[in-house]
Amino acid sequence: MSQDAHSYSKPEDCVITHADFTFRIDFKNETISGTARYQIRKSPSAGKIVLDTRNLDIKGVTDSAGNPLKYKIGNTSPFLGAPLEIELNEKATAIRVEYTTTRNSEALQWLSPEQTAGKKHPFLFTQGQAILSRTWIPVQDSPGIRFTWSADVQVDAGLLPLMSGTNPTGLNPEGHYHFEMKNPVPAYLIALAVGNLEFRSLGKSTGVYAEPETIVAASYEFADMQNMLGAAESLYGKYLWERYDVIVLPPSFPFGGMENPMLTFATPTILAGDRSLTSLIAHELAHSWSGNLVTNKTWDDFWLNEGFTVYFERRIMEALYGKAYADMLAVLGYQDLKETIAELGADSEDTSLKLKLEGRDADDGMTDIAYEKGCLLLLQIESRKGREAFDSFLNNYFGHFRFTSINTETFVEYISEQLSFTPEQLTEVKRWIYAPGLPVDYVSPRSERLEKALKMASEFSSGRVPAEKIDTSQWSSHEWLYFIRNLNDSLEIDQYSELDEQFGFTSSGNSEIKFAWFMKSIPSGYKGCDAEVDRFLSTVGRRKFVLPLFKMLAKQERLNQHAKELFIQIRNSYHSVTANSVDEVFGL
Repeated sequence: MSQDAHSYSKPEDCVITHADFTFRIDFKNETISGTARYQIRKSPSAGKIVLDTRNLDIKGVTDSAGNPLKYKIGNTSPFLGAPLEIELNEKATAIRVEYTTTRNSEALQWLSPEQTAGKKHPFLFTQGQAILSRTWIPVQDSPGIRFTWSADVQVDAGLLPLMSGTNPTGLNPEGHYHFEMKNPVPAYLIALAVGNLEFRSLGKSTGVYAEPETIVAASYEFADMQNMLGAAESLYGKYLWERYDVIVLPPSFPFGGMENPMLTFATPTILAGDRSLTSLIAHELAHSWSGNLVTNKTWDDFWLNEGFTVYFERRIMEALYGKAYADMLAVLGYQDLKETIAELGADSEDTSLKLKLEGRDADDGMTDIAYEKGCLLLLQIESRKGREAFDSFLNNYFGHFRFTSINTETFVEYISEQLSFTPEQLTEVKRWIYAPGLPVDYVSPRSERLEKALKMASEFSSGRVPAEKIDTSQWSSHEWLYFIRNLNDSLEIDQYSELDEQFGFTSSGNSEIKFAWFMKSIPSGYKGCDAEVDRFLSTVGRRKFVLPLFKMLAKQERLNQHAKELFIQIRNSYHSVTANSVDEVFGL
């Protein structure tokens, strides 16, 4: 096994093969008391096993018979934490680590009752990707190391714990629950949530968990989930994870979704009321193949998770809603990609698919490059070889590498063999992967529906068409989003006021539309949404929205100080992933 620059573990010497966890959830002190029992496989010459830790209180280490083992905690490094080095005897096959989390365990977010929808019960959730699992479990925290696991969780009566494994659908009056993950997974895919939760079935193998106040809206929004699963299986083979469920978390969840096996964690910002943002669910479902079944071996290979998943997501949406719908998603994603390249710089190494993240936080690589440039590469290959041949390749790819982690070089070798690349075609693929920016001969996606919205944006921007004359009767949220994004930056304040009065963007229930409107209108000096921006930032913790908004507000002379004071006031309501990102904006 190759060494992961973001892990202290030395799996070539000693590696975890199975874990049995016990977790005692203490909301009063906001800690988890844990025991991790690891079955291990070691080389004959290995004298120790190395685990990753960060901000954990290690209480003791023993062997399988309960005999104390010598251990030491090494020096702490930024992002990586500290290695836990445990001495082993020749015949060691298992170890047991007792520990507690601390207030600095950044994977955990403890929410007070007031921060939840119901306002009556506390809530806890974890977020392990990329390298935060080590902040709540002492573990070999590398995507290249996979193991099966089980867990026993003790919580206060009346609260329901859920994990990225087999899950209950109702309460145990004693507060004790057992979970299992029978497929080998990397540590970043171990997840836990605890709260006042209800379950609703959406089909024979799909369902949704949410707070009682949210469950009806979530059930409506995700009504097509079983059909999505069927569409995915018809494309790329049998779903190998038993069930596919989703939990809608409180608003502070820092991402749109997290593909935790068997239980996607999702932001409530996708509950738009019209099922218009459910491509996110298709994305997380697709991760059950690309990312969870076949995983990037290191975070330098992150595009193998996300580029494949974006491609797969859009194939699911095309199968369910037609090519025109999928084309809109592709164009919007391409627009995000172009903005990311412009922000990073076209010659930046960070615009290459294969990354170089050693010495940096693995989160630095989680940009639209991996998602959208990766998808464009796969579309390029599809166009060269034909969809039928590419679908056959993907089925073989997921089958051949299932439940393993691979790097980019393995992918290049495999696809070259499977699709019989010529030397010229292989060179083209490598240019996409290893060179920055986009190749000069790439083909950008098109959408006739969005081109009509673009025309309307141009006509309004030029003053030829007033807001009330714009025909939006057949528009989806995607056309609205493209319309807003393409308004001319030189619009006058009264034009923004006209649009807001006509279409109610500031008060929209669609988080994507609202965010796009804020980003476009505020730099003009339009003040009509100032109060709603404050409310939005105070109630939404999704980094995709929060970080760009604060960046933009920080650049406005009239709003800079107010934005900084607002962030300081509400910082503790954000997950550490979001809060730490915004800290850099204000130099905190």
